[in-house]
Amino acid sequence: MIYVYAINSKERNYIYVGMTDNVERRVAQHQKGYEKTTKPYRPFELILCETYPNREKARKREKFLKTAAGKRFLRARL
Repeated sequence: MIYVYAINSKERNYIYVGMTDNVERRVAQHQKGYEKTTKPYRPFELILCETYPNREKARKREKFLKTAAGKRFLRARL
């Protein structure tokens, strides 16, 4: 299983969308500051987690969520 997830910064206007095989581990990496791109935006809350059977379908959804329309969809969930 592959997961597509979105995290929202609790202190700044920032949403990060990613793909992983272990959501708990990945979100923990973001929270601890291990990722250069998200480190300045900590702390985060998980706002979306979707499961896909393969990387191809997960990547397609991830790419959509990174578009302006995808970000509007995510912001509506906040």
